[in-house]
Amino acid sequence: METDRFRQATAEDARALLDIERAAGIAALGHIFPPGLYPFPSDEVLAKWESALTEPDVRVLVLDDEAHEGRLACFVAHDRRLLRHLAVHPSRWGTGLARAAMDAAVAEMTDPRLWCLADNDQAIGFYEHLGWRRTGRTQQAEYPPFPDEVEMVLPRG
Repeated sequence: METDRFRQATAEDARALLDIERAAGIAALGHIFPPGLYPFPSDEVLAKWESALTEPDVRVLVLDDEAHEGRLACFVAHDRRLLRHLAVHPSRWGTGLARAAMDAAVAEMTDPRLWCLADNDQAIGFYEHLGWRRTGRTQQAEYPPFPDEVEMVLPRG
């Protein structure tokens, strides 16, 4: 089972987490964050990973890319209630890794919720396919141009 291959990330994974987040973000979110106008915030994202990897309540599960040493195929970060981030390297899109990462995270969560960019139709469709529902709450994303995010929850029972 794919979820059995995930491992807990360590501080040594911070750079690889940045790399996969940048690759996936540029590939999937260029229509929201045009790279010519809003370059990927590498320094800020690396600092966030370095911080998250030291937070005792945050789990960051990673799957090493067996075809590319030192590269991650997928990651998911969460705490008990919030799915903080999920990404799959673009070369592995469509292989079921996002579903496996989601399953691994949700199994460890209570009352799961997440925030997703409102114009990230691919991600919202994926989450809705897995049973997540929009709550109607919105907030602004933390990076320019500060697009809207929508809150989603996964009903249980």
